[in-house]
Amino acid sequence: MTTEVPSESSTERYQAVQRSEDFQRLRRKLRSFIFPMTVAFFLWYLLYVLLSAYARGFMSAKIVGNINVALVFGLLQFVSTFLIAWVYARYSARELDPIADSIRNKMEEGAE
Repeated sequence: MTTEVPSESSTERYQAVQRSEDFQRLRRKLRSFIFPMTVAFFLWYLLYVLLSAYARGFMSAKIVGNINVALVFGLLQFVSTFLIAWVYARYSARELDPIADSIRNKMEEGAE
C-alpha cells in the first residue's frame, strides 16, 4: 500500500495563492472599498459627536414636535450603518466574490 506525497505542502500552496495576481487584485479591490468607506463613516460619526458637543443650539433645534436635529442625526447614524452594509454586500457579490471563487476553485483543483 503506497501513499502519495503531495507535490507541495499546504503552507506552500497558501503562500503561492497569496503571491498570485488574483489574490493581490482581490485585496486591492477590498481595500479600495473598505478604506474610503471607513474614513467616510468615521468622519460622519465625528461630525455628529462634535456637533453634539459644540453646537448645542443647532442640535437642539426642533424640527417637528419634540424631534430635534440631534435625534435625526442619531437615527441617521443607524441608517448609514445599514446602508454601508447593504452597499458592501452588493459590491462584494459583484466585485469580490467572483475573484474569491476563482481562487478557491484553483486551490481545489490543485488539491486533487
